[in-house]
Amino acid sequence: MRFPALLLFPLAVAACAPPVPDSGAGVGFQDYNSYVRDRELAASRAQPIVPPGFSTDSIGAAIDRTDGQGAASQPSTGAVIGAPSTPQGAALDANRPRGGAPVGIKEESGEMAALRKPGISDENDFAAVSQRETIESDRARIDRNRAQYQVVQPGALPVRPGAQGPNIVDYALATSHPRGTQLYKRSGFGGNAAAKCAGYTSPDLAQEAFLAKGGPERDRLGLDPDGDGYACAWDPSPFRLR
Repeated sequence: MRFPALLLFPLAVAACAPPVPDSGAGVGFQDYNSYVRDRELAASRAQPIVPPGFSTDSIGAAIDRTDGQGAASQPSTGAVIGAPSTPQGAALDANRPRGGAPVGIKEESGEMAALRKPGISDENDFAAVSQRETIESDRARIDRNRAQYQVVQPGALPVRPGAQGPNIVDYALATSHPRGTQLYKRSGFGGNAAAKCAGYTSPDLAQEAFLAKGGPERDRLGLDPDGDGYACAWDPSPFRLR
């Protein structure tokens, strides 16, 4: 009797052991496909979390009160968050200024009438000009302007008071030969003209000094060794342009 009892003991232990899960099943649930279905079902049943006291109608009413329209506005259903509520079936007020301006300000020719200052020209306002101007008035104004038009002829330049010495502008206009054209004799003993010209801050000052000392016939300062009547690098052509 002991031998059969020993055989029945392992079978009884095996019957009491928990079943081994299938290889396709996950830990803690039946299988992966069932887990995915359960998760999607739970996500579809989830509801958005709304903070306590949150309402789109209250937001629209607050915006209307800011715009001064709270008395005329009614809470709307299904309003977009951040947009002022408007009663269903009601049309917007056509007289309300654009751009969120206060109700008390009216538009006039594209500008706020309350902001228009007296004395500012409205010549660029087509609506305002067309009300008071016609083609005939434009023609009459053009005729008046033509009658008052005067052509002023240029006169001689005034002489600068206290001016002394030669005028290099008059000298440039009185000559016509280009630079390098010898018109006056030079002795050739004038010395180093480049070093002497370096003592002047500009060719204009060198030409004035040259003319003041007897130029262009004489070159006592040695500034015009080629005898063209122009000292150093002075060029009369810019003064001849008109």
